[in-house]
Amino acid sequence: MKNSTKKTSPEKTIFAWPKKNQLFTLLLCLLIPILAWVIGSRFTLPAIDGRYLTLIKPAFTAPNRVFGPVWSILFLLMWVSLFLVSKNGIQEKDKPAMRYFVIQLFLNILWSILFFYLQNPLLAFIEIIVFWIFILVTAYEFGKIHKRAGWLFLPYILRVTFAAVLNYAVMMLN
Repeated sequence: MKNSTKKTSPEKTIFAWPKKNQLFTLLLCLLIPILAWVIGSRFTLPAIDGRYLTLIKPAFTAPNRVFGPVWSILFLLMWVSLFLVSKNGIQEKDKPAMRYFVIQLFLNILWSILFFYLQNPLLAFIEIIVFWIFILVTAYEFGKIHKRAGWLFLPYILRVTFAAVLNYAVMMLN
C-alpha cells in the first residue's frame, strides 16, 4: 500500500544568511539600526544644545545626558531582535515583519527631523502616534517569528510612549 500522506514543501526562502559565518549576520543586523541612529542623531544633536534648551518643558523631562545611554540601549535591543529573526534566514512569510521594521526605523528618523530640525512639535506629535503603531506592529510580527525578538521591543515602545507624552507637553507649553 502506498503512503498517501501529502508532503508539504518547505517555506520558500527569499534570503538566507550564511550558516557558517554568524558574525556576518550580527554585523549586518547591527549596521541597519546604527545607520538609522546616526541619521537621526544628525538632526537631533545640534538642536539639543540649541533651540531645545529654550523650550518650556514639563517637570518630568529627563536630563539631556540620559538621551544617549537610553537610545544606545534601545538600538542595541533592536539589533539583537533583528538578529534573532534573521539568523536562520528570512522566509517569504517574514517579509511583512522586515517591512514594518524598516518603516519604524524611518519613522524614528522622521520624528527627529520634525521635532528637532523643523521645530514642529505638532507634526512630530501626529507622526509619533503613527510611529508608535508601527513599533507595536513590528514587535508583534517579530514575536511571531521569534518570541523573544518581539519582547525586546517592549522598552522601545515604553520609551516612545514617554516621548509622545513629552512631545505633547512641549507642544502645549510652547
